[in-house]
Amino acid sequence: MTADADTPPSTFPSPAIGLAAPFRWLAAGAQDFRAYPLPSLFYGVCFALMGWLIAITFRHAFAYVSALVTGFFLVGPFLAVGLYDLSRRREAGLPVHLAATLDAWRGNASAIGVFALVLTVILLVWARASLIVFALFYTRGMPTAETFVAQLFSLDNIEFLLAYACVGGFFALLTFAASAVSVPMMLDRKVDGIVAVITSLRVFAAHLPAMLVWAATIVVLVGVGFALAFAGLVVTVPLVGHATWHAYRALVVPARSEPGVVI
Repeated sequence: MTADADTPPSTFPSPAIGLAAPFRWLAAGAQDFRAYPLPSLFYGVCFALMGWLIAITFRHAFAYVSALVTGFFLVGPFLAVGLYDLSRRREAGLPVHLAATLDAWRGNASAIGVFALVLTVILLVWARASLIVFALFYTRGMPTAETFVAQLFSLDNIEFLLAYACVGGFFALLTFAASAVSVPMMLDRKVDGIVAVITSLRVFAAHLPAMLVWAATIVVLVGVGFALAFAGLVVTVPLVGHATWHAYRALVVPARSEPGVVI
């Protein structure tokens, strides 16, 4: 691949990626998980506790629970920084222990912090949009968790489900495209957020079929975690986090110093 003028400095999209690539990333992530299970499980437990805390705090306002829980997909790339660092350290042959990863974001605090703020704003906008969709279809009052799940399986409110999926899908796909490799890249190369997001968008566009498979795989794995009353997140989130590091390493390769070099 030849360097071009609009390629972010020091990075180039990788060569072609096949549809099976996401499963190779998962396999590599599983190896990281097995190599360092306790630090990985710590982050998984944190995600599960967040889910339980949200569910308990907003147990009488299911619309908020739905919006905030699905917001995991939006802010997850930032919250998984420690998992990326575990994989990075293992790959580099550095000492791997939990304490060193807890503040991994400090290595590029300004860029990662600004990106985290952007993700938070997107989450808040999504929460508001989610409530609007609920309000449009539930004009006689917000549903409880029990009635919502019953309707979900009976498909009594298919219009709501389609609208909710479309609105949520827009936010999720936009965030995924911007964050697919950006946070690991900021952690690894200390680049600023603009370069990282542009690279992520370029990678997403260059490898669209494989990236859609990867996005669907993440949705399924995290969805399984939700379906198991958040307990499944203890395993699925670390697996996705480690795999995301390997996705970044496969999708973005370093550029050589010579201009116009073919990679």
